[in-house]
Amino acid sequence: MSLSLWRTIGIIATCTLAMVANRSSNSAVLISLPTMEEDLNIPVAALDWVVAAYPLSNGCLLLLFGRLADLYGRKLVFLLGSAWLLAFNLGCSFAQDPDTLDIMRGFQGLGGAATIPACLGILAHSFPPGTGIILGGLLTELTPQSWRSPFYLGSGITALAMVGAIFSFERDQPSKEVDRRVDWIGASLVTSGLVLIVFVLGQGEVAPEQWATPYIIALLIVGVILVLTFIVWQYHLERVQNATYQNKPYPSPHSRFLSLSQLVLRWLPSPPPIMKMSLWTRAHGRVAVVFCVAFLNWCCFQGWTYWVILYYQNYVGYSPLRTTVRMIPMFVTGLLCNAFVALFVGYVPMTILVACGTALTGCSALLFAVINPNAAYWAYGFPYAIIAVVGADFVFACGTMYVAKNCLPHEQSVGGAVFQTMTQIGTALGVTVSTVVYDRVLASRAADHGITISSSTGSDEPQWLTLPAYKAAHWSCFAFGMMCVRPDNHLPACRRYWPSRYALADIGRRH
Repeated sequence: MSLSLWRTIGIIATCTLAMVANRSSNSAVLISLPTMEEDLNIPVAALDWVVAAYPLSNGCLLLLFGRLADLYGRKLVFLLGSAWLLAFNLGCSFAQDPDTLDIMRGFQGLGGAATIPACLGILAHSFPPGTGIILGGLLTELTPQSWRSPFYLGSGITALAMVGAIFSFERDQPSKEVDRRVDWIGASLVTSGLVLIVFVLGQGEVAPEQWATPYIIALLIVGVILVLTFIVWQYHLERVQNATYQNKPYPSPHSRFLSLSQLVLRWLPSPPPIMKMSLWTRAHGRVAVVFCVAFLNWCCFQGWTYWVILYYQNYVGYSPLRTTVRMIPMFVTGLLCNAFVALFVGYVPMTILVACGTALTGCSALLFAVINPNAAYWAYGFPYAIIAVVGADFVFACGTMYVAKNCLPHEQSVGGAVFQTMTQIGTALGVTVSTVVYDRVLASRAADHGITISSSTGSDEPQWLTLPAYKAAHWSCFAFGMMCVRPDNHLPACRRYWPSRYALADIGRRH
C-alpha cells in the first residue's frame, strides 16, 4: 500500500528532525565547550569526557535498541527514546557542575540510541552534520542562558519529532520472526565491554598516573575480554540458529569444543543473536569494510571539529558567534552533498563518492595542521570548512544505503545500529587520541622551554607554545582520514572485499 504525499512528507520531516536532534547533541556541545569550560571550570583534558559521554552510552546501546526496534516496533521504540532524550536534554541544561553534566550526557545518549536505529529502519536518511554547530553557536552567543540554550534547542526539536512520529509513522506490525527472544547475555556483554573501553579512552589522560594507572589498565583489559566474549557468543548463537533451521545436529560430533558447547547449551539460553556475525561477511566482506571506513572517517571528522572549535575560541579568542560564522560553509556544503548523493548516486559509483569524500575530510585536517594563524581566513579556514563535511555526508549516505541493502527486512534497525555504533566509537577514539597528542606535545614543549603549564586548558599559555600542540592534534586526525580513503591500498587482503563500482552503482539505482 503506497503512502500518501502528506504522510511521506511527514515521515521525511520526522526522521530529519530526529537526525538533527542527534547531530546537535554532539555538534552543538562542541561549539559550547569553551563557554562550559569557563562556567563550570572544566579542565581541557576532561572536556573530551563531556563530548565522549554521549557517544559512550549511545554507541554502546545501539545494538540492543536496534534489536528491540526490529522485534517490538520501530515507532514504539522511537517514541520512548524521544521522550527519554527530551527529559535528559532538559536535565543537561540545568547542570551546575561537570560531574552532573557528564552523567546527564551519558543518560542523554540512551535516547539517541533508541531513536536512531528506529529511524534508519524506517528511512535511510542523512542530514548535514554542520547544522548542530550553526544552531548551537548562535544560541550560545545570543542568549543569556549561554551554553545551556543548545540543550533547550535539542529538547524542542525532539518534541517536534515526537509529534511528527505520532501522526506520520505507520502503526507497528508484529514481528514475523518465529523466535522473538532477546539475547540479554549478548547485550550485557557488548554494553559492558564498550562502556569500559570508551570510559578508559575518556579517562586515561586525566587519571592520576594517566595511562599507567592500574585501574585504567585493568578496565581496558576487562573491556576487551568482554567484547571478545560477545563476539564468540554471537558466533555460537548464530550457529545454533542455523543448525535449528537446517535440522542439523549442533554441536557437531567432531567439534573440538564438543563438551564446552554441550555445557553451554544445557545451562544457557540460545535466543537469536543480537548481531549476526555473518553480517560482517556479507557481500564477500564488503559490509565490514564499509563499517571500518565509517569508524575511521568519524575519528577524523569529529576530532577535526573538536579541535577547530577550541582553536578558534581558546587560541584565537573568538566568541561563539564569530566561530559559528566560520563554520557556516560546513552547513552549505552538507546540503549540497546530500542533494548530490540523492541525484547522482545511480550514476556515480559509490566507491568514488566515498573515496573522494574521505580524502577531502582528511585534507581538511591537513590544512589545519599546516595553518598560518596570521593568514586570512580565506587561505586556510574557508577551504577546510568547505571540504571537511564531504566525507561524513558521503560515507553516511552511501554506507547506510549499502548496509540496508545487505540486511534482511527484520534486520534493518540492527544493521543501522551497527553502522551508528562504529561512528560513535570513532567519535570517542578520535577525540581521545587527538587529546593525548595535544597534551604530549604541549607538555614536551613546555618542558623544553622550562615553562610550567599553569592552565590545564592551555588557554593561558603563550600562543607560540600551544600552536604546535593544536597542529599535532590535527596531524592525528589527518592520519585517521588517510587510513579510510581506500582500505585496500594498505590492506591487500581487503582488495577483493571493497565494494565494486558496478555493485555499488546498482545499489544506488535501486534506492
